[in-house]
Amino acid sequence: MAGGRDKDIKPATRLVTGGRSGDFAGSVVNPPVWRASTHLYADCAALRNGVKSNEDGRFFYGRRGAPTQWALSEALTELEPGAQGTVLYPSGLAALVGALMAVLKAGDVLLVADNAYDPTRNTAMGILKRFGVEHRFFDPLDHAAYAAAFCERTKAVMLEVPGSLTMEVCDLPALARIARDRGAVSLVDNTWATALGFAALEHGCDIVITALTKHVGGHSDLMMGAASAGEQWYRRLRMAAQQLGHVVSPDDASLALRGLRTMGVRLEKETASALAIAEWLAAREDVAHVLCPMLPGSPGHDLWCRDFTGGCGLFSFVLKGRDDAARCRLIDALELFGIGYSWGGFESLALPFDVEPVRSCMQWPKAGWGVEDRHAVRLSIGLEDTDDLIADLECGFAAMNEG
Repeated sequence: MAGGRDKDIKPATRLVTGGRSGDFAGSVVNPPVWRASTHLYADCAALRNGVKSNEDGRFFYGRRGAPTQWALSEALTELEPGAQGTVLYPSGLAALVGALMAVLKAGDVLLVADNAYDPTRNTAMGILKRFGVEHRFFDPLDHAAYAAAFCERTKAVMLEVPGSLTMEVCDLPALARIARDRGAVSLVDNTWATALGFAALEHGCDIVITALTKHVGGHSDLMMGAASAGEQWYRRLRMAAQQLGHVVSPDDASLALRGLRTMGVRLEKETASALAIAEWLAAREDVAHVLCPMLPGSPGHDLWCRDFTGGCGLFSFVLKGRDDAARCRLIDALELFGIGYSWGGFESLALPFDVEPVRSCMQWPKAGWGVEDRHAVRLSIGLEDTDDLIADLECGFAAMNEG
């Protein structure tokens, strides 16, 4: 929107108006799908002049995008306070890898939160290691150990809020400040809350990464990622993505734009439903722990209240003294919850997970837990009726307890 009112526009309005400038949308509501690999120039002078600019909104070649992709980037940047620009990637993992490769070189040390997304861990242990980057895992809840992990070669810190699977909420402003004081760039995977629920750049992080596959797409029909940053790091992200050949389909960009328009109302519904289901689970004797930052009394709830303005439908719970067979009976009996990876779509999902294989230094089961309280389930709450989902879970627990 033009004029002085722009700074006062609320996020819900930005979801509707973002990326719909006249240059991209013209007189229609939705920016058209520009399927374009080749951009033509009027003459040789225009061709040579085109090389001099590297900005969204200026044609060069399809790998740098066209109006559909530019509209999505613009809309995402407008949602992220403190962002200068946003780079699109063909998947959330591509965004993670692309951002890390933009800030690291051979000989550097990368600190990785031990509760980061498993493919993020694999990136550190795999392709980055092969390119000469050393990785060190750390407990993001232990600030002293984290600070001690830095050395003169530490150039980046990879964070996630909340932690993957186990949903710990770290004090991201404190961790980002420690990184900055030591000359390291901080990156955070903010897919869970999105920019609507957590303003990562305003809380001190340098680069914020989001898997658009999840809430932005919202319909389980596209793969895409994004990284946003201020002026300094945005330019580095953009150049690295171009050198790696990262580009997204205009058709998928159009789907992401469509999903973006309704993301706010979907997140509100999913969050409210998830909190009701988390409260129901917390009252069950066969549930040892509910790992949901939005739930009062849950680990990390105080930090969530301090730093976050919203949540989502993803959380986990731990069965009390049950084995894997019991967990499988519960999940297999569910009818409204699908069994599958990913999350953030309109449909509810349930996934069994074991933490030990994807942790290096964080304790599991956690201190104070029973030794048998280790078999967990991750739920992604969709848009179904809350009572129907609870009834489905009730049937699942009945099947588990009949075994």
